[in-house]
This record gives sequence, structure tokens and C-alpha cells, in this order.
Amino acid sequence: MTAKNRRTFLKRLGQGALGSMALPAFGNTLLESWKTEGLSNGDTNSEAYWELVKSQFNIAEGLSYFNNGSLGASSTKIQQETQGFRNLLDGFPSKYMWGGWADEKESVREKVADLFAVSSEEIALVHNTTESMNLIARSFDLQPGDEVILGNHEHASGTIPWKVWQESKGIKLVRPELPILPRSLAELTSIYEKAITPRTKVISMCHLVNTNGMLLPVKEVSKMAHENGVLVAVDGAQSAGMFTIDLKDLDCDFYAASSHKWLFSPKGVGVFYAKQESQQYLKPLMVARGYKDKSIRRLENYNTRNLPEVLGLGASIDFHNTIGAAVIHQRSFELKSYFRSKIENDKRFTLKSPASDSLSAAIQVVEVNGKEVKAVKQKLWDDYGIDCRPMSSHGLNALRLSFAIYITKKDIDYLVSALKEVAV
Repeated sequence: MTAKNRRTFLKRLGQGALGSMALPAFGNTLLESWKTEGLSNGDTNSEAYWELVKSQFNIAEGLSYFNNGSLGASSTKIQQETQGFRNLLDGFPSKYMWGGWADEKESVREKVADLFAVSSEEIALVHNTTESMNLIARSFDLQPGDEVILGNHEHASGTIPWKVWQESKGIKLVRPELPILPRSLAELTSIYEKAITPRTKVISMCHLVNTNGMLLPVKEVSKMAHENGVLVAVDGAQSAGMFTIDLKDLDCDFYAASSHKWLFSPKGVGVFYAKQESQQYLKPLMVARGYKDKSIRRLENYNTRNLPEVLGLGASIDFHNTIGAAVIHQRSFELKSYFRSKIENDKRFTLKSPASDSLSAAIQVVEVNGKEVKAVKQKLWDDYGIDCRPMSSHGLNALRLSFAIYITKKDIDYLVSALKEVAV
């Protein structure tokens, strides 16, 4: 290829890149809808606004999706932008896989860091929470007799790495039992405090447990743990994106999240936070060229990876910010409150998530009294098109219901009506 032809080719490629990204912004889409439907500047207190937000998601016809805690949906806009990146990559694979998107990748890192109020030098862009929990558990040179505290509501991906990488070496895994319906954050903090001994090295805990949506006191436990020389690792798979999170304020050492849940990113991309002064403890799960990098990027050194999904995470953060983190925070708790108000005084149901906003959020768990949960889940699906998660562990026998931002109060009314019919 001559120099002239090469310049022409690269110019056309650049035009293609711009063309593929010349999609209407989510914000513009909403503004156009506001004008058409007469909404006043996106009144977030109006259900019409949230119907608009819901319209940004292409949920299958006839499906009422209350299972975001298992896996979230990407909005149409996020899908479009991610597909644009895929098209670019396939148009010039070697350029975009190795270096062509270096600046764009760093931009995503900065967006994630801003969302969690930390430095971009404390954020690694990984695959999911499971990878991050493995990274943490495998990194430590613990000695036989050392202890790691894992509450009994931890997800399997938060416990199995410790069992495989540490318990097999003679490290003791301490499993304190947490109440299903704690009275206060102090009660939960006290349980962790009592579990600490002079041999405790790490506390690994969920931010919001997947079993019954209980919020755990990360900030309070971190303060107490650090006073005892103990590090704190947090599984944030169910919290990141559901409500506002300031990781500096929480003061944990490590925080892992799968952005494909409550941030609605493409599947198979996640976020890992490591406090600057705690990064010294971490070792990469994989090594390749560039392994001498001292920055947090050494933890994501995969060589070839699915970069369109990583850049799609940036689109999901843009989507989140267009609505507004504070607005999403408020809506999460509003939907929780609305749902509870519909059934909390009905003797046919038992709510098995704590009531206080300091102890639970947009995942609520409810038992249909006298009914086996898997049968209830199946009937909701067969007769009403409602998808949710049955929870049988910890004596729950209850449905786990997720109230993501594409859920409206009308959807909750439909859910409650179905629950009442099933409860007969």
C-alpha cells in the first residue's frame, strides 16, 4: 500500500469510527420525548418519567423482569454503542486490540473512578466480581493458623476462592452467623467485632447480600477492622449502581463489582477497586508482557480481551450519569418503600428483608406463607410472565425481587396483584 493510499485508508477508517459513534445521546432521546409527551424538564417525581426510562430497555414482550439481582439488562443505547465498538474492532482488529483504544480505555477508568469518588489509579477494569474475589484471596501469603472472617451470607464466589487458595494451606475461615432481620447496623458490626482474634488478617464481606437484600455495615466494619490491623475486602456485586457509593467514605481496602447488574453494562465486565496503600498486597492472577507495571493496570493485563465490552462500560456510566446517581439512589429506595407498603400488613406474606433504609434497598425478599417458593416462582412465570429468583437457603423459602430503574410502580402493582392471586 502506498503512503497516499494508506493515508486515504486511515482517513476513511477515522470517518467510519466517527460515523459508528454518531448515535443519538440518551439524554437527547429523553429531551425529545419530554417535548413530545409534555413532561417538564424530566420530572423525576413523575411516573411518566420512569416510563420513559423503562422505554430505553428492550425487555422481551410479555416479560415482567424482577430478576436484576441475577443479571441486569443493557439499555438500547448501551447496546448500540457497544456494537459500534465491535464493528470498529472487526474493521481493523490489530489496531484496536493493541493500543488503538488506549485513551478510550483510560477514559472509562476515570468515569468509573468518578462514580465511586476515588482515584483512577485505584480502579482496575476486570471481568466480574468472581475474578476480583479470586484475585484478593490468592494474593495473600497467609500462614497456617491465620484467620479470615466470612459471614454466613456471603456469595459462593466470595467464599470458594478463600477455601481453595487459603483454607487448603491451613488458614482458618471464621463464619459468624448474621441475623435475617437485624435491628441495627450496630448489631451487625458487633458480630464482626466479636469474631476478630489476634490471628485475624482479613474480613471479606458483601455490601448487600444476595440472599435477602440485607445491607451490611461496610464503613463501620472497616473502621473497627483497621483499628485491629485487619484488611477489609467487599463484594459489591449487588450494590454498585443501585445507590450512591463513596468508597473513600466506606474506607474498605478492596471493592469488587460486576457492572452487568445494577450498572447495566455489557456482560462480562466488572470493576475492581484497591485503595492505593493496600495495592501492595495484591498479585495479578495472570501475567504477560508488561508484568513489571507497578500500577493497578497490572491486575488487568490479559493481552487479548473483549475491549468493546470494556468501552461499553463507559457507555453504561454515561447512561447512569444522564439520569443521575442521586436520582437513581432516591428511586431505588422509593420502589422498595412502595412495594413494602403494598404487602407489609397482609398476613399472607412475610417480608424477610430488613425494613430500615440503612439495612436494605432495592432487593426485597418475601415469603408467600404456606407455599413452597419454587412452586410460587414457577406459577408466577407460567401464569403472569414474572421472572424472579427463589431463595431457599437460610430458611428463607422466599422470592427475591429486584427493583431496577426500568421497574415502574405500575409494574409493582402487577406483581403484587399476581402475588395475592397466587397466595389464595
